Amino acid sequence: MARVIVEVMLKPEILDAQGQAIARALPRLGFSGVSAVRQGKRFEVELEGPADEEALAEVRKMAETLLANTVIEDYRVTVES
Repeated sequence: MARVIVEVMLKPEILDAQGQAIARALPRLGFSGVSAVRQGKRFEVELEGPADEEALAEVRKMAETLLANTVIEDYRVTVES
């Protein structure tokens, strides 16, 4: 069994309103030195078999079809060791 991580983030040119709200709230909570925050999503996909190229291609297809809106989001697929 293998675990594959899919991280989804807004593309750099897309305004991240939630990230901006978090960045503005941090100083009020006593945290300093943060110039920007961008928020995203993390999906952990457990595969029944090994994380070979065929399985990773299937996970990429899942990401493009359901997990990420590829018009405004980028995604990254990695195998957890």
